[in-house]
Amino acid sequence: MSKNKHSHKKNRGGARPAPAAAQTIGTGHKNVRTFVRVAAALAVVAAGAGLYFILRPAPVPITRDGKLNVLLITLDTTRADRIGAYGYAKAKTPNLDVIARNGVRFANAYAQVPLTLPSHSSIMTGTYPLTHGVHNNGAYVLPAGAVTLAKVLKDHGLKTAAFVASFSVDSRFGLDKGFDVYDDNFQEGAPFKAVNAERRAEQVLGVFTPWFDKIKDEQFFCWLHFFDPHLPYSPPSPYREQFADRPYDGEIAYMDFIIGQVMRKLLDRNLLGRTLVVVTGDHGEGFGEKGEYGHGIFLYDNVLRVPLMFYSENHLPAQKVIESRVRLIDIMPTILDLMNIPKPDPVQGRSLLPYIQRKEKADLDSYIETVYPKENFGWAPLVGFISGVWKYIRAPHEELYDLKADPGEEKNAIAVAAKPAAELKTKLDDTIRAAVVPGVSAKQALTSEEQARLRSLGYVDYTDPTARGAAADPKDKLGELKMIQDAERLEFEGDFKSAAALREQMLALRPGAASSYIELALTRARLKDFDGAVAVLKQGVEKIPDSEILRTRLGYTYLMMGRIPDALATMSRVLEANPRAIDALTTVAIIFDGTGRKDDARAYFERALAVEPENKFLRLGYAQNLASVGRLSEAIDLFTKLTQDFPLDAQPRQLLGIAYALLPDYDKAIDNLKQVIYLKPTPQAYFYLAMSYKEKGDLTEAVRCLERYLEDPKDEPPQRVQNARAGLAALRKAIGK
Repeated sequence: MSKNKHSHKKNRGGARPAPAAAQTIGTGHKNVRTFVRVAAALAVVAAGAGLYFILRPAPVPITRDGKLNVLLITLDTTRADRIGAYGYAKAKTPNLDVIARNGVRFANAYAQVPLTLPSHSSIMTGTYPLTHGVHNNGAYVLPAGAVTLAKVLKDHGLKTAAFVASFSVDSRFGLDKGFDVYDDNFQEGAPFKAVNAERRAEQVLGVFTPWFDKIKDEQFFCWLHFFDPHLPYSPPSPYREQFADRPYDGEIAYMDFIIGQVMRKLLDRNLLGRTLVVVTGDHGEGFGEKGEYGHGIFLYDNVLRVPLMFYSENHLPAQKVIESRVRLIDIMPTILDLMNIPKPDPVQGRSLLPYIQRKEKADLDSYIETVYPKENFGWAPLVGFISGVWKYIRAPHEELYDLKADPGEEKNAIAVAAKPAAELKTKLDDTIRAAVVPGVSAKQALTSEEQARLRSLGYVDYTDPTARGAAADPKDKLGELKMIQDAERLEFEGDFKSAAALREQMLALRPGAASSYIELALTRARLKDFDGAVAVLKQGVEKIPDSEILRTRLGYTYLMMGRIPDALATMSRVLEANPRAIDALTTVAIIFDGTGRKDDARAYFERALAVEPENKFLRLGYAQNLASVGRLSEAIDLFTKLTQDFPLDAQPRQLLGIAYALLPDYDKAIDNLKQVIYLKPTPQAYFYLAMSYKEKGDLTEAVRCLERYLEDPKDEPPQRVQNARAGLAALRKAIGK
């Protein structure tokens, strides 16, 4: 949601001059030539590895500095043990490895929850989910009064911006608090934002770069969120080919390449001496070790242990590895401490600067949780506590692991280690009692499109509200979990028929869960069996009449089938229950606009924009609606703002040019339509450009544009094509051609 420095060294290559003592050694020609050869060899190796910068900071003590910039980079779904600096020999992560090697690397950093939104909420607030109130993806909103890192730094005068890569951290969930710019335009121009609500690292870089270039010497805090190593793993070329047997590693290698470009931008502007760079994962990923592919179900180290590194030239020492256990809730207070900013209430994390100084070495205790099994499957939630070498997990079948003796968590010691189990249970209960802030969390209903997208990311709600009895231990549901994961795998592979068969079985197991019907209907739709999809959704509505998700999905399916009256009636029912249901508002606006009910459509566009003001599709639709009823000046103002927000997008520029042509203001029409031709030539642009030139009296240019228009008038109205041919003949005659 858009709301709308220099180093002490001039050396732009990244290498540092040798200390004075070293400069007096080996100054002969032979040694100089040797140094040049070694430097050249290093440059070749770096280029071959995809390395974008070389850091050689001199050893320095911790230096606090309130003028630091802060760049926070979060790596979604990234295991620590898949990074080269963490000992993974097969990794291709040269840029992350350089940051780790030349800064401070925390070897045992733990997430507090293995889910994207809650984990980022902990990073941004320095608090446990118990306190910030966000426990799951998609169903919670960070409270309005939450004290976030962005708010604190903004209050201290920093420019703040975030560029995020997935719907999981969309602005609607509250993480935008304190940011001047929060860019979550995952698929520009899509009518339903959540359908393709993620973007690759290069796209995040693409929206970050103009902002970064614009801020000049202003002090900033910027958060970059990269989402690439998330299921399904599908890295772009050449990583797809290089990591054909390890696509997850390929996603991380690709992400590392983009991070190198980000760091190079800091280097090129000599900002490394004035910037704190923090890189961390939000949670890890299961590869089937405990029966889980993905994350969210269990609390084992494969989904909790993440990379964490701090780099700040001249402010933090280099080549430091901290073995002590630390937590993601410690990131915020550490950043503030380095900037001489007091830690605000109710931050529960602590500054890690004493650990970097070796004044502290004791492992930090950590609360851990996941309500995902309960809210998404109807199984028991899991909470736990880590202290010393022990990890305790509270579940119907309790678990206790000695992480030092049993790092793979293979031997449940709950029956043989009563004393540590009792101690950790007490610490867990004390933490829960101390941290809970009543009423701080705010669950919200998602639209069907948002739920559908979250399902594809592994965040689907399979809860059966009609279930009775004690909740099952997730460990006892591995067979059902495998069925769900197999269905998702089959869909990714394109075997929708087999996936549908599994979805039928899942529906039989959970007839009271809305998502059982939604997932089967989606699979039916992918088989082009839209009537079957409608039948499944209607069955779900009959079973769960109060389900907004089911009704919304049914209305959307009717819309896609062209059953407009059914779509309108269904979405109207949705809006009776929830007047702010964004995709219902959007659907009704589309229907009214397309059927000529312009005033009614405009009212629904306005209601939808009140919910999601940054939505490009809605902004364009609203402006086009105004233009279609003759309110051209208002439409032009809106189109102009869209061209400013999306300068490389030809569509708003074309609409602006057409609006000027209709006003009429032919000079501005020509100026804008010529820019469209430069960005992305379209038949419409040539047609209205020809019309504008004709009205200006430049018949030669009008002829040229009509000729280009008629070369390929794809999808243009037949009457317009016929008029263009007649007009071209008349113009040629007029100029004697």
